[in-house]
Amino acid sequence: MNNHRYCVIMADGTGSPYQLRLTYDRFIDLVPSDNIIVVTLDKFAESARRILPELPAGNLLVEPFARKTAPCMALAAYTLLKRDPLAVLVATPWDLVIRDQELFNRTVSEAFDYVEQNDVLMTLGIVPKTPDVNFGYIQVKEGRNAHLMAGPLQVKTFTEKPSAELAEVFVRTGEFFWNSGIFIWKASTIAKEMETYVPEVTELFRGWQDHITEPAFVERAYSECPKVSLDYGVMERTARAWLYPARFGWADIDRL
Repeated sequence: MNNHRYCVIMADGTGSPYQLRLTYDRFIDLVPSDNIIVVTLDKFAESARRILPELPAGNLLVEPFARKTAPCMALAAYTLLKRDPLAVLVATPWDLVIRDQELFNRTVSEAFDYVEQNDVLMTLGIVPKTPDVNFGYIQVKEGRNAHLMAGPLQVKTFTEKPSAELAEVFVRTGEFFWNSGIFIWKASTIAKEMETYVPEVTELFRGWQDHITEPAFVERAYSECPKVSLDYGVMERTARAWLYPARFGWADIDRL
């Protein structure tokens, strides 16, 4: 197993805490167990420790305030760069349901392989089976019937939850994928792109090389941090956005 591969579980604490156990177990065959990182809010930290007693203490990163996914990733990326400058990570929400674990493992492994050789920001894009207005969509540059293609595709646009009519057009063209919320990238690449596109976040972490493991440093950064999502802050702006087609079963637990 590649010791430079990591998993970052973004656990905002909503829903059942036992979903954290399911998400942790989902990645245990993809990265070394010591390389699974959980980022959660301070008020949910004790619950996370109870659910995952085997998690090393340094692998539980505590957010003092809820600031959406960009600050969460800044904390995780800088922590990993301090630990391992060659770190490549898959970042996932904790509230997803995945079916067909074998296909999931294969898809994530293939995406890891590509990202290790290329400085891209990869999103797993779910091939949609039906129009759905509850998901974000990602359009790729390869054009019509791209959903039939294998391997990485270059992103053209992101669209937040569309109207029913637009969702139908999206699915019919084959150019659009559901945004799974699962990302794969080098820690160094996402840090660089965040420093370019969301400096209002990353500037607050200046000095991370010496202080990222200090709770007081993290609390100061978060106290001034705006609420910014990775999709809006980085993925919709960067020229490095790519998509890896995913055909495993996928659902947001809130919609089951």
